[in-house]
Amino acid sequence: MKEIKTIEFKEDALYLIDQRKLPISYEIFECRTYKDVYYAIKEMVVRGAPAIGATAAYGVVLAAKEFIDGEKKEFLSNMKKALSFLNESRPTAVNLMWAIERMNNLIERNRDLSVEDIYMKLKEEADRILKEDIETNKRIGEIGNQIVGQKATILTHCNTGALATAGFGTALGVIREAFYSGKDIFVYADETRPRLQGGRLTAWELVQEGIPAKLIADSVAATLIRDKKVDLILVGADRIALNGDTANKIGTFMLSVLAKEYNVPFYIVAPTSTIDFSIETGDEIVIEERDSKEVTHIENIRIAPEGIDVYNPAFDVTPNENITGIITEKGIIKPPFRDNIIKLK
Repeated sequence: MKEIKTIEFKEDALYLIDQRKLPISYEIFECRTYKDVYYAIKEMVVRGAPAIGATAAYGVVLAAKEFIDGEKKEFLSNMKKALSFLNESRPTAVNLMWAIERMNNLIERNRDLSVEDIYMKLKEEADRILKEDIETNKRIGEIGNQIVGQKATILTHCNTGALATAGFGTALGVIREAFYSGKDIFVYADETRPRLQGGRLTAWELVQEGIPAKLIADSVAATLIRDKKVDLILVGADRIALNGDTANKIGTFMLSVLAKEYNVPFYIVAPTSTIDFSIETGDEIVIEERDSKEVTHIENIRIAPEGIDVYNPAFDVTPNENITGIITEKGIIKPPFRDNIIKLK
């Protein structure tokens, strides 16, 4: 196994693999302040719900470091503003809000401590979030491997690997585990327009691991599914509602419709931290709309005519009736999703 360190905190700085540059170049993006972290999340230096959560936690640590010399009252006031700022970096991935809330709760529980002690506790908590995510993903891989058949052909969308998490991956983590366990699997990876996370990132991870795979244009998936060349579809999630409706990278909903039509098992793979217990259905999920340049340009080269309007939602919502199961570190959640998600809580 090749270790991919997506996130590393050392010597009072956060180091991230700059995912905008892969696979052409491998570059590290350095965050020295919480505003650098905001930029890294907003501009997709780092992406993938679990990775965003862990990165945001270290953003809180960097904010605490920045304000550590102030009076307690001033420190707490500045931290409140910094947490709110970080929380606005991207609207859809619930792991961002989950991590910020977890760090905020820690501050609230330790308000009576010195500023220096609060900083140390925040650093320990961020380290814990990072470590927990890697352990969680490995457990998800073990559980998910149970539904992967020998010689299975798996279709995946976007990037759900080590780059999308603190390490190992969710949907791609299941694929990794199946490969490590000796199953003769084959992977089709959607290129995932418009930012090409499948073509740039998933393909890169598959090549690093030596997992047999082919990269396809998103529109090829329908033909493969119809022609019975796909046994299983595994995708990630950015937010899961109480009823199982799932927001994921744009194009996921389309795959789920095809899977349902042609009876191909369709699984969401995500940690329980991606479940938003506060919302009933996917209708309540805010879908981020991103810059039109992501569609009109590739690597800053214009591919569409000047003056064309663009609709560029980053995510879509897959309704629970299209989902076979949700693979988590606590087990595989099956329908009825609402009942079983509440039991999980």
